[in-house]
Amino acid sequence: MTNLEKYKNAFVEGLEISEEGVENLVFEGIPEWDSVGHMGLVSALEEAFDVMLETDDIIELNSFNKGIEILKKYGVEF
Repeated sequence: MTNLEKYKNAFVEGLEISEEGVENLVFEGIPEWDSVGHMGLVSALEEAFDVMLETDDIIELNSFNKGIEILKKYGVEF
C-alpha cells in the first residue's frame, strides 16, 4: 500500500466516510469532519504513519491537501 493510499484510508476510517471525493475535503465541509471527527482523523493519521502530530499541526490540518503538506514535515513521502 502506498503512502497516498494509507493517507486516503486514514480519512475514510477517521471520519467514517466513503473514499469518494476524499481529495476535495475541507474541515467542516462535510458533517463528519467536525471537531470530534477531526480528532478521529488525527488519531487515524498518527496510527497510519507512526507519528505524533504537534498541536499546531493538528490545528492547521484543515484540508486533504494541507494534511499531505503537514505529514511531509514528519518525513512521510507521497
